[in-house]
Amino acid sequence: MTQRRTPASSTRTAKGSSSASSSTSTRSTASSSSAARRAAAKKTAASRTGTTKPTTTTTTKASTKAAAKKPATTRATSATSSSTRTSASRTTTSRTTTGRASRTPSTARPRASATAAGATRPSTTGPGASRTATRTARPTSSRRGGGSAPPRGPRRRGGGGGGDVPPAGNPRMRMRGLMVASLFVLSLFAAQLMRIQGFDSAEVAADALAQRTTTESIPARRGTITDAHGTVLASSAERRIVVVDQTAIPAYEKKVGGTRTEVGVAGAAEDLAPLLRQDEDDLVEAMTGERRYVILAKNLSPLTWRKISALGIPGVYSERSSQRTYPQSTTVASLVGFVQPQDQTAGGGLELMLDDTLKGTPGTATYEVAMDGSRLPNAGSDVSSAEPGKDVRLTIDNDVQWYAQNALAAKVEETDALSGTVVVMRVDTGELVALASYPTFDPNDLGDGKGVFANLAFSDAFEPGSTAKIMTVAAGLEEGTITPSSPMVLPDHLQRYDATLRDSHPHPVEYRTVGGALAESSNVGMMLIGETMKPKTLEQYFRKFGLGSKTGSGFPGESEGIMPPSEKWDGVQRYTVTYGQGLSTTAVQVAGVFQTIANKGVRVAPSLIAETSDGEGGWTPAPAAKRERVVSQGTATSVSRMLEGVVSEEGTAPKAKIDGYRVAGKTGTADRYDDKTGGYSGKTASFIGYAPAQDPQLVVAVILQRPVKGYFGGQVAAPVFKDVMTHALQTQEVPPDADDKVTPISTRLKKAPAEGTPGLLKDRGNPGDR
Repeated sequence: MTQRRTPASSTRTAKGSSSASSSTSTRSTASSSSAARRAAAKKTAASRTGTTKPTTTTTTKASTKAAAKKPATTRATSATSSSTRTSASRTTTSRTTTGRASRTPSTARPRASATAAGATRPSTTGPGASRTATRTARPTSSRRGGGSAPPRGPRRRGGGGGGDVPPAGNPRMRMRGLMVASLFVLSLFAAQLMRIQGFDSAEVAADALAQRTTTESIPARRGTITDAHGTVLASSAERRIVVVDQTAIPAYEKKVGGTRTEVGVAGAAEDLAPLLRQDEDDLVEAMTGERRYVILAKNLSPLTWRKISALGIPGVYSERSSQRTYPQSTTVASLVGFVQPQDQTAGGGLELMLDDTLKGTPGTATYEVAMDGSRLPNAGSDVSSAEPGKDVRLTIDNDVQWYAQNALAAKVEETDALSGTVVVMRVDTGELVALASYPTFDPNDLGDGKGVFANLAFSDAFEPGSTAKIMTVAAGLEEGTITPSSPMVLPDHLQRYDATLRDSHPHPVEYRTVGGALAESSNVGMMLIGETMKPKTLEQYFRKFGLGSKTGSGFPGESEGIMPPSEKWDGVQRYTVTYGQGLSTTAVQVAGVFQTIANKGVRVAPSLIAETSDGEGGWTPAPAAKRERVVSQGTATSVSRMLEGVVSEEGTAPKAKIDGYRVAGKTGTADRYDDKTGGYSGKTASFIGYAPAQDPQLVVAVILQRPVKGYFGGQVAAPVFKDVMTHALQTQEVPPDADDKVTPISTRLKKAPAEGTPGLLKDRGNPGDR
């Protein structure tokens, strides 16, 4: 049983006790306790090394017996001294301590009970482990008596078992450990400092600079597009995007009544509204919040931005941008194209075709900024200048383009047509002077994007109809199977295979020359001429005139048309291609056919680019266009003479005549194939010609798709040709003919040719029946 320790207050001896008796008793107890303590210490040391000396037990027993014989007063005093080990004895004559119980490292130390002086208690901690924990009263001695108390370890609070806890470490060792730990931590800081300021100083400095700098892109000025005479068709101007940091705006201050006052978001909105042309409430809403990047306005002029910057509103800054403008608006929209308003990238037309030349190389500006995003005025900056794009001069004449665009738009509206195109081309060089397309769009205001953005002269493929007949005639003349005066017997239809192929209108059997058949646009006449050649031969000539392939201009979205190989022609198509059905072409391609005839049989690929700036004030001419002879000069001249008959009173297009000039041309009226319905719907009306006929300078092609109020080419397209050609000849300063009278070629026969007439062309029967 564990005995309860007696509190120190209950063990104090009465001051009236005999001092002699107490002193004698204390010295006797101290002597016995000292012996017991030494024995216990030896036993403890022996138990740690695995040995126990017999004298330890004997000494312990002897000291126990001696302690048991002492008076009760001494035992009480010893117990009191044991319970007050951590404080100085208030008694000036004695100090008592208790012995320390010995323990083994492998067992928990049982708590020593404060019993009567000299009591002992065995303690067993496990199998094979035995020891005797002895607690005796430590003798007290007077400091003056020459005796000294043994050193006492610090007392620790024990657990529920009541045993003593091992003493704490040496304070000096603790200080050494703390010093080592501190030095280790400091060494880490020193190593990091050495890395930052020594080995990685440049990298760290660069990172720090990057955190307080910003890099702004400097847009490159996009090259200017002009017409042949320098009229600007597209240009770029510097603009600013105004951006706000919402978190900085509330700190805006300005002078109000002579006093510097914080006006915040409301004051900033009031000052910015007239400059940005926006409502104050909208600006307040846009500038309120926690976002660091909000766009307030775009495409502001540099002058407007300087006024905004002068206000000194924190968090309001700008970014460089550019804005593309098109001074001629819809006049050249489908040709010049457009750029995307969001990022000024090319969207279509020449802008897209010449993008690599026009766009230039952007630069950069790097500078330090404050916390609110404003530029630090005295800080350094690094500016890499932008390299502007190159300017491009076109072959287009803006004056002719404007006139053609308006004449075309008026006719499309008048005839309620679906669309229309006008092409004006130089005969000797193939340069395109005008490329009108309607409907169109406004490149300065793309709006909802519902306009027609393509240039239909390049992209719209259609069956040319009778305008293709000159290729059939030219091929027959070049092959020598016909002459301009070859006689022909022309019914109003022919039965070929399982199809009945007709002229555009019913008529009795007519007697014409080849020139007459072309002038009156006879389908039957073209079929009879086509029968004089093999299908492959006819196909080859069509391809040499440019059908079935792109023109080489490089214009985006250009169609190559459809020119099926002759091996795939069926029996009927072998005849329909002779008058322009069963194949398709574009307005630019078919204009090139007439340019070839007008240029004495030499085809020149159409071109749009005249020259490009070299960046140093000079200009670099565009490469010369490809040239190819298609037919001989004699053949071309013969065809040209026949085409003059088309605009005569006996021809199909007298409305194309121009006073003072000889005109050669051809009408076309073809069934229009509709991709949406998958069949034929409406007509394609056209007139293509050139002037002056004796020395051709310009070719004009007019195409109207699905006109409703009139659809014959001689009725709706020829008048537009006359107006545009007249204006173009005057603009290009082409003088009138000195003598516009010319002896017309023979077109009609007075009577039916005899059966044996040389070169007679007539119906020899249906090949399907042979």
